[in-house]
Amino acid sequence: LIIASLTISAILVFFIVPLTIVFFIYLTNILLLIYQRNNEVKADPLSNVWDSVRKTIASFWDIYARIWHGYELHGVGNLPEGPGILVYYHGAIPIDYLYFLSRLFLWKKRLCLSVADHFVFRLPGLKLLLGVTGVIPGTREECLLALRNGYLVSISPGGVREALFSDESYQLMWGNRKGFAQVALEAKVPIIPMYTQNVREGYRMFKERRFFRQLYESTRLPFTPPYGGLPVKFRTYIGKPIPYDPNITAEELVEKLCLLVNFVSPMSLITLIINTTKTAVQALISKHQTIPGNIWKALLERFDKRRK
Repeated sequence: LIIASLTISAILVFFIVPLTIVFFIYLTNILLLIYQRNNEVKADPLSNVWDSVRKTIASFWDIYARIWHGYELHGVGNLPEGPGILVYYHGAIPIDYLYFLSRLFLWKKRLCLSVADHFVFRLPGLKLLLGVTGVIPGTREECLLALRNGYLVSISPGGVREALFSDESYQLMWGNRKGFAQVALEAKVPIIPMYTQNVREGYRMFKERRFFRQLYESTRLPFTPPYGGLPVKFRTYIGKPIPYDPNITAEELVEKLCLLVNFVSPMSLITLIINTTKTAVQALISKHQTIPGNIWKALLERFDKRRK
């Protein structure tokens, strides 16, 4: 009985915070529905009519971020005034990204649209929340429209695969994803790398098993549950933008990017942009993350005043 009780307690500790996050997300959607009905709001979810409720949502998640993870955001000045594409590392649970969105809106009153995996739009009961917070499908047309309307657009090329199968080594798992580079080139916007320190120490996945990997590759559904939720230190770092200069030719852009990251081998412009972006994200990880990640060190960083 004692062993069974301890086992159940351990399971609850491991899963209760991720489940609490899910509960808060659904509660937020319910409150949005109540707000919409009581105020008879029929405006587009991205319109300014929703800004007051966006501020309320952002304030709640920012308080949660401060209390639970001592959240810090660095490098906001690297974001362009106009449109751009944010590229980030995907943790087991992208709660750090939600913290970033909230603080960006509170600090700059700016909405960043988020490219999400197709399965997110199949989750029941979240349609209004996804619309108001600017979650969009990752189609070329949707992204180009958002950028042409002046929005920041964020994407994690690793996506769900990176969330499920990366680990405390913080390995990028982008595969052959190149859509973000094509969109950036077509829209003529900069790419901005972003990374959150200790995101894998806060929430983790069970070690990869061949069965779960095969199951994901065949269904594209995340069957492996995350666990953790420890109050480790989170710091999000926004890196220097990888600029697009409309006043230079494609050949000059290739030469400029090669000099930026010391690439010397010939390659297409799309491939070069992808490699440059990957190098920039990896540089943020190498600079700000202990590898392999260490949970105890990440917890102790909550008390490290020198890093502020």
